[in-house]
Amino acid sequence: MYKNLKPFLDRKAKQYNRPSFIKDDPISIPHLFTKKQDIEIAGFFAAVFSWGNRTTIINKSKELMQRMDMSPHQFITQYRERDLHQLGDFKHRTFQYADLVYFIEFLHQHYFKNESLENAFTAGIRKKNTNIESGLNDFRKNFFIYEHEKRTEKHIASPETGSTCKRLNMFLRWMVRKDQQGVDFGIWKKIKPSQLVCPVDVHVARVAKKLGLLKRKQVDWQAAMELTEALRKLDEMDPVKYDFALFNLGIIEKY
Repeated sequence: MYKNLKPFLDRKAKQYNRPSFIKDDPISIPHLFTKKQDIEIAGFFAAVFSWGNRTTIINKSKELMQRMDMSPHQFITQYRERDLHQLGDFKHRTFQYADLVYFIEFLHQHYFKNESLENAFTAGIRKKNTNIESGLNDFRKNFFIYEHEKRTEKHIASPETGSTCKRLNMFLRWMVRKDQQGVDFGIWKKIKPSQLVCPVDVHVARVAKKLGLLKRKQVDWQAAMELTEALRKLDEMDPVKYDFALFNLGIIEKY
């Protein structure tokens, strides 16, 4: 089955993994920047906002970057209390001002001690780990170490909560994968592409089931792991490149 499926998915991945894909995808937001930390921060917010209509996601992400004077790293590391008025009425669906202020506080504290956001995702990963599950669990625990409203916790998922972690896995794909196509950034080196987990939503799950790559009915972390293991049989070193194929087969081709 996999032998027949690989050429098809390789072709579809190549079809959609190209610069023309960028403008209609949330990855267009980090592509507005060249500084590593700006790319990380813009990508993180764009990924966190990624549920619902893609045009709205892109517009709201861009609005937030503009409110940060298109210099998110400088804003977050140097802001004073009075600067937060620039963000006062910002919201995206259930992501409210209080959530934004906490995210900024975490990032402010993190960048005070670290050059890159990568360290926040790799602290919990051990050499023996074949995927980033422990890194995602550790990230969520560390993300909420400061005082915060309980409601803010719903914006950061983890495998321990049973979530597919679609948005964080998508963000990690952007930061970790490196090829010649110019879509993903590949600016993080401590996580291997082979350790990534495929972002899974209802569209990807539907296509994966139709192709025989996924049998689990529930769309949860176990489903994400099952799908990723199937994709590793197609490309052991870079299984998540097939996200381009599965997502666009579901969204654009209505497969």
